[in-house]
Amino acid sequence: MSVTLAHGAGGEKTLELLTKLILSKVPETLKRTPEGSGIDVLDDGACVKIGDKYLIVTMDSYTVNPIFFPGGDLGKLAASGTINDLVAMGARPIAMLDSLIVEEGTEIEIIDKITSSFIDIVVRENIPLIGGDLKVMPRGQLDKIVITVTGLGIAKRPIIDRDLRPGDKIVITGNIAEHGATIMALQQGLDAERYGLHSDCRPLLRPLLDIVEKYVNHIHAMRDPTRGGLAQTLNEWARDTGTLILIYEDRIPIRFEVRKFCEMVGVDPLYLACEGVMTIAVDSETAPVLVEELQSAGMENATIIGEVRESEKFRGTVVCRTVSGGLRIVEPLRGSLVPRIC
Repeated sequence: MSVTLAHGAGGEKTLELLTKLILSKVPETLKRTPEGSGIDVLDDGACVKIGDKYLIVTMDSYTVNPIFFPGGDLGKLAASGTINDLVAMGARPIAMLDSLIVEEGTEIEIIDKITSSFIDIVVRENIPLIGGDLKVMPRGQLDKIVITVTGLGIAKRPIIDRDLRPGDKIVITGNIAEHGATIMALQQGLDAERYGLHSDCRPLLRPLLDIVEKYVNHIHAMRDPTRGGLAQTLNEWARDTGTLILIYEDRIPIRFEVRKFCEMVGVDPLYLACEGVMTIAVDSETAPVLVEELQSAGMENATIIGEVRESEKFRGTVVCRTVSGGLRIVEPLRGSLVPRIC
């Protein structure tokens, strides 16, 4: 057995590999800290209880190709993605550390642009950059540059994705598939801007976290749908909580240009990565109020796209009611639609 691109796509193959290499080898008692969470949940980060608060820790490596794209670059993506992972756990970022691995021969100007984009986001969001590392690999042993970022945050009440329950509504804060469609077009040699495509890469700390903290006792799961897109996020929630998630195709916000591109290349936009929206599971009474506040805060496309149900027959399943009124099962991602997307 050899590693394939599908093993890094964030879908079922990724889980299979993680289970074989790591999860099956770590005792259950060591998969998390007392009163915290870790690889027992496989959330956007881990939480460690310290006094009456929680330290949230997240770490990710970013290796998007190409490293410059409409709407951002590798540096902006690395900073924004780390911040969004903390926000998804209900945490306020308090510090970040970054590690750069660079290929010998890469132009200093390219690295400077990437690091400047990264630092611009960190400075704008007022997050201390407290450490890191730099390595250089021999020419041909790495494709330009990889950034690994560790983010630290504090949460009074962390949002853990195991708390999803029947009756919850599924809310999305904006248009889906923007980043995935853009990177896919570029990797296929197409002019993304000509097709009206651009990444939604951006940090969601403000104003989203203020609203989330206001309703944190009513929010039961939250995640930014990156690798594997909305489909993979919902499948993991359904699988981990034994619920049925029903979504409505006509309620899912997607720009005309993105939908047209996906139809042209024959790709389901549900599986394409987002880098500037959040998926939220919230109780039914709070959902309309939450959406209204999100829209008032500038997320005008925020909307309720589905709901969580109890079903013995379809436990762990995501179902989509199509525009025509039919039903289709939304399978978890099993291959690799877009390699090196984030």
